[in-house]
Amino acid sequence: MAAPVGWDDPIEPLAVDSAPRPAYGTGSLADLLPTLAAGLGVPGMTATISELTPADRVCVFLVDGLGWEQLRAHPDEAPYLTSLLGSSRGGTGTPLTTGYPATTATSLASVGTGLPPGAHGLPGYVVRNPATGDLMNQLRWQPWTEPAVWQPYPTVFERAAAAGVHAAQVSAPAFQNTPLTKIALSGGTFHGRLTGEERMDLAARQLAAGDRSLVYTYYAELDGAGHRYGVASDTWRGQLMYVDRLVQRLAEQLPPRSALYVTADHGMLDIPFDDEHRFDFDLDWELRAGVALLGGEGRARHVYAVPGAENDVLTCWREVLGEHFWVASRAEAVDAGWFGPRIDPRVHDRLGDVVAAARDDVLIIASEREPKESAMVGNHGSMTPAEQFVPLLEVRS
Repeated sequence: MAAPVGWDDPIEPLAVDSAPRPAYGTGSLADLLPTLAAGLGVPGMTATISELTPADRVCVFLVDGLGWEQLRAHPDEAPYLTSLLGSSRGGTGTPLTTGYPATTATSLASVGTGLPPGAHGLPGYVVRNPATGDLMNQLRWQPWTEPAVWQPYPTVFERAAAAGVHAAQVSAPAFQNTPLTKIALSGGTFHGRLTGEERMDLAARQLAAGDRSLVYTYYAELDGAGHRYGVASDTWRGQLMYVDRLVQRLAEQLPPRSALYVTADHGMLDIPFDDEHRFDFDLDWELRAGVALLGGEGRARHVYAVPGAENDVLTCWREVLGEHFWVASRAEAVDAGWFGPRIDPRVHDRLGDVVAAARDDVLIIASEREPKESAMVGNHGSMTPAEQFVPLLEVRS
């Protein structure tokens, strides 16, 4: 950990309102499917990404971990995707933002429900369940919580299917019955295929299966390579090359009157393995003082204080981390719009008493209670461009 700051040399904590708030309502992941569904004539859907033009058949291909900045930095590995950069966001050549935090469970729920995190209620990788007082991992859905209670809103796919649109998801078979799929992506039909090539071919056939179609397909392995080896690794670059070929394969099979959108749930950055970049909660008595539960993930922490210690925890975390993290109270994070323009009452106490979002290339690890997560090379979660910006590449037939 960095050397402590003396009393005569206090740090100036980052201002909460200096954090770059996601583009909720105009250009975030939560706005994507409502905009596309509005173009398909689905009642109750609003086209809030104004740059997009309707199509009769729409496919969203979400590549886990394909950040805008990482894609732009690797033109040799992804020549086809690079050729599409100018098409992003309706030909403006600009990205979308994910929403906060920039993590898979939160982003997939935003995509599927068309709602920001403060409404759909998956505001982090791990959050406290107010009903039990225990931490809940929202990606692995542990411990078990009734999905429809945790996230009660209908998905965009359900609304589209009810309106007569042919709705389908094409993904790995293992995802078919997961709680996250049920609360975020259910509606229409699910088609499990093991290989990426099989998914691309079937997604194209599903697009052609209706006069109005909404199809979703997904690829996870780029993210896994980034977490394990980093986005600077040969393994990650090899995965990117494979993704490039998959996108081209799907694009070349689009039926008439179709639009393909390639996007992602977050970007990623590599964090060095040293004490200057990795603050270990489990070994730091200052960070642990007054903390009952540590949620979130390394770059986007939810901190739950012992009752009565909320202000002390906030003060301490700002003193220790305030040069590197935006550290906010729950009320400050809500007022700043980090989780969206509104917070549902059922979601309010899932948010940390203190919320810490990394600005610099740093992590708050927990080496004893989170050994696997603490060993990751590539990380994400916060509001920096490397994590927040994702492409919205477009191909039309």
